[in-house]
Amino acid sequence: MLQAYVRCYAELNDHLPAERKMVTFAHSVDGRIRINEMLKAIRVPSSEVDLVLVNRESVDLSHVLNDGDKVSLYPVFESFDITTLVRVRSRPLRHIRFVLDVHLGKLASHLRMLGFDTLYWSDYTDDMLVSISKNDGRTLLSRDQNLINDGTVTRGYCVHAADPRLQLIEVLHRFDLFNSVEPFKRCMRCNSPLQPVGKEIIVHRLPPKVRECFDEFQLCQSCERIYWKGSHYSRMQAFIEGVLRYEVEP
Repeated sequence: MLQAYVRCYAELNDHLPAERKMVTFAHSVDGRIRINEMLKAIRVPSSEVDLVLVNRESVDLSHVLNDGDKVSLYPVFESFDITTLVRVRSRPLRHIRFVLDVHLGKLASHLRMLGFDTLYWSDYTDDMLVSISKNDGRTLLSRDQNLINDGTVTRGYCVHAADPRLQLIEVLHRFDLFNSVEPFKRCMRCNSPLQPVGKEIIVHRLPPKVRECFDEFQLCQSCERIYWKGSHYSRMQAFIEGVLRYEVEP
């Protein structure tokens, strides 16, 4: 009898029974098995595993387990670099992208502020949310547990906090995103990437005081909203710094 000690991280826990979520559990088999065989036995899809560590060393899915091995299973990484390790496939499974339900508009703005690709419209129906999540490979965030538990939702998370700031901290922890934050890269109104733009190109659209005091601007190519580092920028910076202090949960 061989016994390995297994821990799943982040979204991989969604495939486990409650008693095995977010904890190390023992998995016993007769004889030696490969990682991919173990994954099948514990019902974690190998297609969603991006990194396997056995006794803290990276291995591929063909690695044969020994008695007493400690196995850590990770989904695709967004928050730290594993390029020097052995990924189980040549390319990452995905980049983290979200779609949010009608109750999470403020969270959508916060996620966009921090640079995360976040779809949100107030008229999205549940069917539309599920379809977008499935077809676009987006993680569905909702306050509706019944929606997240829908059998057709393959990527989803029920946000528990009611306050938008605490919701943001909760999501950053849940998906291990603190080190992936890239503030002010996306339009907070429509989610499109921002591009630097010369002042001379948009000067006719600037309020007189902005035209006089600022020289650096970013432009949303989709909705044409202009951004500059005014007093709102300082307030947002302070907000972000406050959120990032919660990287280690209190």
